[in-house]
Amino acid sequence: MVDFKPIRNLNNTLLFVNKHQVQTFQKIQKVTGKVLLFTDDFFAKSNDDLLFIRNSILFNDFLDTATFKVSARSNPIIECFTEIEEELVEKEDGHTYDILRNLLHTLLLRCEREYRRLGHYEIKKGADLDYTTLFRDLLNSQYKSLRSVRGYASQINVSEKRLTNATTKTLGKTPKELIDERVMLEAKRLLVHTLYSIKEIGYELGFEEPTNFIKFFKKHAEKTPIEFRESH
Repeated sequence: MVDFKPIRNLNNTLLFVNKHQVQTFQKIQKVTGKVLLFTDDFFAKSNDDLLFIRNSILFNDFLDTATFKVSARSNPIIECFTEIEEELVEKEDGHTYDILRNLLHTLLLRCEREYRRLGHYEIKKGADLDYTTLFRDLLNSQYKSLRSVRGYASQINVSEKRLTNATTKTLGKTPKELIDERVMLEAKRLLVHTLYSIKEIGYELGFEEPTNFIKFFKKHAEKTPIEFRESH
């Protein structure tokens, strides 16, 4: 599960999870695999590196969580992964960091190429995508305190109508729908992965009264926060 969405048929599959997402594995299934975890600080030595990660379709697919099955054609990817494993057990000699970082960059580039080869649908680049990306970045940092479309549009220096046209064409959703979805996602994360009370979660998400949070949650989830927590 990635942010409460099921990812099925993971045999021989690579799964790419953004740093902002929460993933869990179902206990009823025996899962074996390998996890490669890296940070922005490790990977990014320059602004170009940050832009690469920020724009990579592997971690910033607006429409889906990036996955693809490995095949005989994926041998270069597997070999690169293995090289990273082997380098990790080497003694630090002054070159380990640079070698690991270069191998990781190569691995991600090869994975991007394979993802595209397999027919991944990629949103067309242009002003609509640019505005949607800017809106998403602002939303991720301000959703607790800012809920108005006007507030986000003013920061991007576009009208509410222009921002609405951009997100609708790109994602099929209005900015208001995306704001509500982001707040709901964080509410679900806090309900399932913390021991905060309903009142504390409501305050954390910017609701002045617990009743307002409960009404908001029930409207979008068709169950109360308590019912959602108990179901997970």
